[in-house]
Amino acid sequence: MLSPLLENLVKALSALPGIGRKTAQRLAIHLVSQKPDVARQLSSALAEAVEQVGKCQQCRNLTEQEICSICNDIKRDETLLCVVESPTDVLAIETAGGYRGRYFVLYGRLSPIDGIGPGQLGLDDLEQIVGNGKIEEVILATNLTVEGEATAHFISDRVKAQGAKVSRIAHGVPTGGELEFIDSQTLGFAIQGRASY
Repeated sequence: MLSPLLENLVKALSALPGIGRKTAQRLAIHLVSQKPDVARQLSSALAEAVEQVGKCQQCRNLTEQEICSICNDIKRDETLLCVVESPTDVLAIETAGGYRGRYFVLYGRLSPIDGIGPGQLGLDDLEQIVGNGKIEEVILATNLTVEGEATAHFISDRVKAQGAKVSRIAHGVPTGGELEFIDSQTLGFAIQGRASY
């Protein structure tokens, strides 16, 4: 049985995505008993980040500044806007390379059951950005889920009404993938989204 303070730490750690109770217990015990200096450093870094990191006033990505480094980069293409669900999606696209436009982070996807509507996703802000006339193309990079697709369709309708071109990221067979091992839904999207060769 854990002490009350350790139990609180386990509950806090297990609230993180991908960390179950057993992993949280191992982490809590390890941090407190084996690595107290690491625990203090983690605590300090977490407190500082929570206090100083906020949302960029333009794209809503995480930053310590009012405007993030991507929005401040004059070498980026101001006519391209990629709409993503989370800051981790921005990281994934930036790591992949090849995209030099701007972003807009939704922090979720439409889900009426969960009470998430256009207001919670900042879609009025998105419309204002597109409405300024600089954006020529909006790339929808929401996840390939029912909610992600519904969000993409909803945004597409609103953006097209403002005269901007709308595209959707390609999805399908991964490089090196063998067709017999690809799930049927992914393979179906790959066939539908085929390109000229």
